Amino acid sequence: MNQINIQYHKTKIGELILGSFDNSICLLDFRYRKMRTTVDNRIKIGLKADFLEQNDAILTKAKEQIDEYLTGNRKEFDIPLLMIGTDFQKSVWNALIKIPYGAISTYLQIAKNINNPKAVRAVAGANGANAIALAIPCHRIIESTGGLGGYGGGLAVKKRLLKLEQKNCVLSF
Repeated sequence: MNQINIQYHKTKIGELILGSFDNSICLLDFRYRKMRTTVDNRIKIGLKADFLEQNDAILTKAKEQIDEYLTGNRKEFDIPLLMIGTDFQKSVWNALIKIPYGAISTYLQIAKNINNPKAVRAVAGANGANAIALAIPCHRIIESTGGLGGYGGGLAVKKRLLKLEQKNCVLSF
C-alpha cells in the first residue's frame, strides 16, 4: 500500500493537517472541518494510499510557506500540488489558483472562467471540496450578492484571510 505522509500544524487560524505524496502536497486543510472524513477518504482512495504520521522535506517546506503566508510575507505558494478529484473539480481548483493575492471572485465568475456559466452550484461544491486550502485559495471566492459563502475553516477564518491579504496587498496602477 502506498503512503501519504501527514503532519499536523498549529497556526493562528487553527490546526491544519498537511499531507504529501510523491513529493507533492495533496492535503493542506483544517484538521477539524466538517468534511474531514469525506476529503480524507477521497484522497486515500484516489491515491490508493493510507495516512502515516511522518515528516518529510515537502511537508517542512509547506509549513514554512504557510507561516510566511500567515505573517503577510508570502503572496503565493511555490510547492508542488497534487489535486485529487474529478476533472471538473480540478478545473475549478486551477481557476482558483489564478485569482491574485488580495483579490476576490465569485462562484459565478469561476463558472464563467471554466466555460460552464450554468455550473455555479457545482463550482461552489468543488470549492468546498478543495483539500489544499491557502495554496488553492478558495477563501477568495464570495457569493455574487457579496455574502461570504462557506469556508472549511469557518467564516471567521475566511474573514481573517481576506483582511490579511487586503492589508498586505499594494495595488499599483
